[in-house]
Amino acid sequence: MKHAVLGTGMVGTTIATKLVEKGHEVRMGSRDATSEKASAWAKKAGSRASQGSFADAAAFGEVVWNCTKGEGSLAALKAAGAANLKGKLLLDVSNPLDFSKGMPPSLFVSNTDSLGEQIQRAFPEAKVVKTLNTLNCVLMVEPGKLAGGDHDVFVCGNDAGAKERATAILKGDFGWKRVIDLGDVTQSRGTESWLALWIRLYGALGTGDFNLKIVR
Repeated sequence: MKHAVLGTGMVGTTIATKLVEKGHEVRMGSRDATSEKASAWAKKAGSRASQGSFADAAAFGEVVWNCTKGEGSLAALKAAGAANLKGKLLLDVSNPLDFSKGMPPSLFVSNTDSLGEQIQRAFPEAKVVKTLNTLNCVLMVEPGKLAGGDHDVFVCGNDAGAKERATAILKGDFGWKRVIDLGDVTQSRGTESWLALWIRLYGALGTGDFNLKIVR
């Protein structure tokens, strides 16, 4: 399968690398089609890896991953182009973190709206599924490194088929055993709000290697 990964940071690089390792073709997109970070990643990742602009990557991918910083996600996806996102599974890993007043960050949208919803409204013909935004990038693609994978990840979105595809990727490519479907894209409000506590737990624990396990 062809995947587009938008974003050259730790999250984008980690997800893109794992997808290549699993045999997929991956194009990393950035603002600058000649991005040094994307170029270095593609060279290291091998023949199934390539780079381009946000639009190049989105046109290439059958599945698109939004791994950009939340504050720049809407602009990045606009640059990717609505036509290139139309009808595609758009996996949104971003969080609306606002660092303008220092640490800990607040959320620039919350309670009655979410970044996931904003993205779905801006690109109504894309099939947005919010996922993987509740844990660090290492655990996103290697859940077995913590408690043998006995912990939970979430999906939410308006399209049932898109959530099924997202769940298949999470389980088949990343090794997740437990995927909880929270419902429609408005449930992004909950998963994004978790970041307020996640950041404080990170400070208290001194590590990001933790996650939620739902026990009932």
